[in-house]
Amino acid sequence: MSDTARAMDQQEIQKLIQQGKLPDALRALDGLDADDRNSQMNLYMRGVCLRHLRQWADAEKVLHQLIAKSPSYGRGFQELGHLYRDAGRPPEAVGAYATACHLNPALKASWQGQYNLLDHERSVDRVAQVKERIDWLDGLPPVLLASLDMLHEGKLIKAEQLCRQFMQQNPQHIEGMRLLADIAIKHGVLEDAEFLLESAVAFDPGHQRARIDYVQALSKRQRYQQASEEAKALLEASPENPQFQSLYAIQSMQLGDYQTALDLFDSILERIPHDPVTHVSKGHALKTGGKTAEAVSSYQAAIDAQPMHCDAWYSLANLKTYRFDDDQIRTMLELDKNPHLAGQDRVYLQFALGKAFEDKNAFDKSFFHYSKGNDIKRTQVQYRADGTSRECEEQIAACTPGTFKQVSGHDAPDPIFIVGLPRAGSTLLEQILSSHSQIDGTLELPNVLSISGKLRRLGQREGNNRYPEILNHLTPETLRELGEEYIRDTQIHRLGAPFFIDKMPNNFRHIGLIRLMLPNAKIIDARRDPMACCFSGFKQLFAEGQLFSYSLDDIGRYYKDYVKLMAHWDEVIPGYVLRVQHEDVVANLETQVTRMLDFCGVPFEESCLEFHKTERNVRTPSSEQVRQPIFSTALEQWKNYEPWLEPLKQALGSTLAPR
Repeated sequence: MSDTARAMDQQEIQKLIQQGKLPDALRALDGLDADDRNSQMNLYMRGVCLRHLRQWADAEKVLHQLIAKSPSYGRGFQELGHLYRDAGRPPEAVGAYATACHLNPALKASWQGQYNLLDHERSVDRVAQVKERIDWLDGLPPVLLASLDMLHEGKLIKAEQLCRQFMQQNPQHIEGMRLLADIAIKHGVLEDAEFLLESAVAFDPGHQRARIDYVQALSKRQRYQQASEEAKALLEASPENPQFQSLYAIQSMQLGDYQTALDLFDSILERIPHDPVTHVSKGHALKTGGKTAEAVSSYQAAIDAQPMHCDAWYSLANLKTYRFDDDQIRTMLELDKNPHLAGQDRVYLQFALGKAFEDKNAFDKSFFHYSKGNDIKRTQVQYRADGTSRECEEQIAACTPGTFKQVSGHDAPDPIFIVGLPRAGSTLLEQILSSHSQIDGTLELPNVLSISGKLRRLGQREGNNRYPEILNHLTPETLRELGEEYIRDTQIHRLGAPFFIDKMPNNFRHIGLIRLMLPNAKIIDARRDPMACCFSGFKQLFAEGQLFSYSLDDIGRYYKDYVKLMAHWDEVIPGYVLRVQHEDVVANLETQVTRMLDFCGVPFEESCLEFHKTERNVRTPSSEQVRQPIFSTALEQWKNYEPWLEPLKQALGSTLAPR
């Protein structure tokens, strides 16, 4: 059935429901083909009809089917809340409404449903929170409420159109600015979000939500010092506010001040001892500082406080060295049957179960849960493999040998970029290099991506010479300024060594830009066997950014595009990139360390061979692994899953040829 025909059918069925012709609506739904009957909207409408007909059991069955299919669909949980309310099951109704509000805070009916059903004497704090949210929604202009709803239903373009139309008439509306900034963050345009929130705070310094949003936007841009100062100002104004304590603690972590963060988390837990979010945050601080046993205790405390806070289960799994026992696995499997587990919690649980069964060598069950988690996560993100392929082709077309004939830009030799795919061994290379006295390890810095975004918007405004073609038209002065901007803005992450590492893997798509603005920088391509690399990415739940990793086909195509683009850089900028194969590092560490240090222009130091003894904060999923001597056990792990990896092999195609 075409999309147009499907939309027409849905509109007709919705009209029947609005007219109260519920049996007719159900018959119309029954008349659809199987795929259409089981679509998100049609399952939702069936559940509505059955609830209004008071067919509780059938309605519940349909809504559970809807939630299993779309665990991030807020309206599905709202309808389940209505069902439980009408069927006289108030505790379950409150739980379903709370989940709906978590997934889509614009669902006023779910907030109101909670308010009506909560015990106002026993749940004073929760009632106050719910009432505050209802009052806030009541105060939102209808257009912004509709835009907020669309944003949380994944309709970003429509949400942005509505919000921008409103802001054209109300340019200093604080809630409108907050919402537009949230949309910008979802689009990855962090500069715009920062500007909007900075302006909102300037217009209304007392608006606490805007100031919290501003701190978080600064943090996303890795402007940690400024974010910390803003968070500290909020805390100094309300020193007993646990939300501000947590906000400042997290910013302190970003600056490496883990003791301040831990003290604040402990202060919060003295007042709210069973807060799972704070226990998990404390665990992250302990993990990053290398205190693994204490991190485990914090994650387990979060689980004891609230087993459905699945970030804690996943955090244990993400330690890589932790092993779940049989009782924990049984508990997680029971949670997986709970229809009220939603959204990101469901995703966290699947990846934790995937790791638990992997450690038990039950690879069929492990792959089932990894795949289920990826399927859910993929519905939450907007990724199109064709878009990545097109971007790589544009880089190849725009960046020719002539682009790099004249060397300009900023002459600083400081940056060492490590690029490639996540899970290709880049954290190991960073740990090795940062064990050298002349090289600082930092983070996956967003600065190159930010500069490329600025050039992309500049090209769009001018209407021609779009990025990356605009690289052929930038003056030496502009390129030097861009290089200086990069060096200046990354200074905060450095500890004083003459060289530093930027480990943002996605920078491989912008090597032409790096060469032009920082011609003396060094670039290391961390390469790993395609099957091992891609499957390792598939079973890793990334915090953000790696949107291609939730499908075997997508990740295989991404790897193929990466290999093609790296071959192009080798051709047009020969010798600018050093390729380091992970398998070679494992097989002969000293040879590869010597190659890298020679390439970076620093003398050999024995400490680079004893990298696992280097004490530094490591914030990636490999943090526990790089604190151990080098091991080869992971090289062939993907073969345990080979029976299920045919889609990946097909997507990789010719890149599977022996290197």
